[in-house]
Amino acid sequence: MLKNYFKVAFRNLSRNKVFSIINIFGLAIGLTTCLLILLYIVSESGYDRQNKDADLIYRTASAIKIAGQKQRAWAATSAPVAWALKADLPEVAASTRLMKFPGMDKMLLTAKQGNSRKQFYETNGYYVDSTFFRVFTYDFIYGNAPTSLDVPNSAVLSAEVAHRLFGDENPVGRPITIGMPFGNFEYTVRGVFRDKDLKTHIPAHFFLSIHNGDVGGRWVDNETSFASGNIFHTYIRLKKKVDPVAFEKKVAADIDKRGGADLKRLGISSRLFLQPLTDIYLHSNIENEIGPNGNANTLYILGSIAAFILLIACINFMNLSTARSGKRAKEVGVRKVMGAERRSLIYQFMGESVGMSILALVLALGLAQLLLPLFNTVVQRQLQLFDEPGVWMCIAGLTLLTGIMSGLYPAFYLSAFRPIMVLKGKLQTSFSAIGIRKGLIVFQFTISICLVSGAIIIARQLSYLNDQPLGFNKDQQIVLPMHNKEASANYTALKHGLLSIPGIRSVTSGDNYPGIASVNDLLFYAEGKTARDGMDFNLNAVESDYFKTLGLTLVEGREFSKNQQADSTHIILNETALRDLGYDPKTAIGRKIHCDFQGIPGIYSSMEIIGVVKDFNFQSLYNPIKPYAFTTSVGNKYSYAIANLAASDYAGIIQKIADVWKKVNPGLPFSYSFLDKDFQYNYEKDQRTSGIIRYFTVVTILIACLGLFGLSVFSAEQRTREIGIRKVLGASVSNITLLLSRDFLGLVCIAILIASPLAWYGMNQWLQGFAYRITIGWWLFPLSGLIAIGIAWLTVSYQAIRTAFTNPVKALRSE
Repeated sequence: MLKNYFKVAFRNLSRNKVFSIINIFGLAIGLTTCLLILLYIVSESGYDRQNKDADLIYRTASAIKIAGQKQRAWAATSAPVAWALKADLPEVAASTRLMKFPGMDKMLLTAKQGNSRKQFYETNGYYVDSTFFRVFTYDFIYGNAPTSLDVPNSAVLSAEVAHRLFGDENPVGRPITIGMPFGNFEYTVRGVFRDKDLKTHIPAHFFLSIHNGDVGGRWVDNETSFASGNIFHTYIRLKKKVDPVAFEKKVAADIDKRGGADLKRLGISSRLFLQPLTDIYLHSNIENEIGPNGNANTLYILGSIAAFILLIACINFMNLSTARSGKRAKEVGVRKVMGAERRSLIYQFMGESVGMSILALVLALGLAQLLLPLFNTVVQRQLQLFDEPGVWMCIAGLTLLTGIMSGLYPAFYLSAFRPIMVLKGKLQTSFSAIGIRKGLIVFQFTISICLVSGAIIIARQLSYLNDQPLGFNKDQQIVLPMHNKEASANYTALKHGLLSIPGIRSVTSGDNYPGIASVNDLLFYAEGKTARDGMDFNLNAVESDYFKTLGLTLVEGREFSKNQQADSTHIILNETALRDLGYDPKTAIGRKIHCDFQGIPGIYSSMEIIGVVKDFNFQSLYNPIKPYAFTTSVGNKYSYAIANLAASDYAGIIQKIADVWKKVNPGLPFSYSFLDKDFQYNYEKDQRTSGIIRYFTVVTILIACLGLFGLSVFSAEQRTREIGIRKVLGASVSNITLLLSRDFLGLVCIAILIASPLAWYGMNQWLQGFAYRITIGWWLFPLSGLIAIGIAWLTVSYQAIRTAFTNPVKALRSE
């Protein structure tokens, strides 16, 4: 019997080649899409799970409320939190800290390799406690992980950085020099960890011991200040069987006991909360994250798209199987007369469906392997088809599920035929079957139109972000990092050299620039107020030509003079800062603002306002404009040199800039970036998501149109006699084409009405994540509908026109 089933299935495939190809190819595309998205989802969901006892490790983050401002979630805490939790709460098995030094995204690494010297700037270097590798699990190639940072001024390198510095040698015990704006410092390599395929929310290229001769001391070892220095990412490992919810309440009470008075004096309300380690990468998107995290919502969207694409492919199978039921009706009738039970017929048809799914899977594996490089380019990952062991089980389950989903309705529908009616030739398609078929077509195009609308809205929002005035000039600005004491000291000579190059309008320097993270901030309060009324201002130390070079607009007052020392107690604020202080921009010049953090270099108890700068977006357009202050003294104003270019010959002018750099800083490597590219990096995740949705929108429409094409072929076959008679009676080609197309186009119009409110709601929710966003115009949905109608008409009209040109004599003779 089984052999007979195989034989019948093979004959059915060979006799109906067009429909078989449509079904198998459609299912293959659906499975390919699911497979690629599944690989991405599994990869993104695996972050930080390599750590031993990962389910017991938590990050302690802060919810901070400053008087007069909204509550902010902050990924870091103050220095003493880690040791306080370990000392006070017995539930804590271990604690550790990671510090990302404010405003320093690169460090200069130098090491001797034979008779030569290797030197380059490297990103993602972090200071960590000696306990770091006792909390986190890293695979060490060289060195002993638990004790690698016990000695001050120790360094642990990634395999890639170690190879660049020392080649294939074991670097443990070798010295390296870390160059920073405030000096060059000697460290000793104590370990090398394997970074290939490492999935962690800490994208480290190297670690430095937090106890050292450069930043160790005042901030790191502070055991009393819970109100300032919130730059330490604090992690704890709990003992087993500790309830994290109950423990979180104890954390809040403990920190309130130790630091509540200081916080209250400054008008700050701070509550610590726990974030499970394995949730950080996908579910945390708060301020001062260590690196760019993933987004669980993106995975939900992609997972939904994959499910809908597979469902649409299954719907095609159902529609074509039920539509062509008359072709197999006699087979069902004969089998039933010969004694076949309905159950055995259901098994037969389900088996055929699963068999087609297996054929589709074979094709899907080939397509997935072929398309994987393109998919990796879109998602910016290096996924491998069978790297994840769990994917095999998912593929097997997915194939079986696809076969069952595709064959379930056709199997029950076909096996329900009454043999007497079938053998008498009185089989008629029920209205319910036709209704279900039409409903499934509407469902297919509803999903397709939602995706088309979403793709258009995402593209328009990203275009809006690119075109939105930012309040400064981001174009033709070249940025030179100077994260080294020697480079900072030579800035004046560098500036003179750059200004001598034709094609450079102006040169300036600053602690940071728009588009990169700005974590330097302080609490200021207005005249007649107290520290309890303090407001959080972002700070940027700048050189005199900063406003001119970046095109910032001063609405009142003046910018800093060439004599920087004379302006050391002066400050320039943006309009938002003045509004929060309650100052009128027209009368603000000469007024004072106050700060209670006099222990910080460059900060005075009172600072005089000498200028008001027009509001500008120093962060991405996800965020509203916040209070911002410029000084000449708080921070390192020589962290970055910025040159405004007038020439369009970038290659030539960059070479001239490099020549000046090498002349001024002969011992330092030359590195640069463009400000507009750095700013655009903030939108990289959404651009990636947009690209993925755009690709899969095309796939969805393709599969839906495959099914529509199959049904149009079947419809034309069913109406052969009618079309022949109409042509004999004088019907034109356009009349026949409209006759065969209008039913399908009507279903697409219904889909437009259903999809429009769904797409509006979904995309409106997505747009809420942007402080600056487009308005969804009503015309977008008719446009999406017209696109869907146009594609559907092209799909259906091809077969309709072909049928309309058929010789009516042949059509009637065949009947």
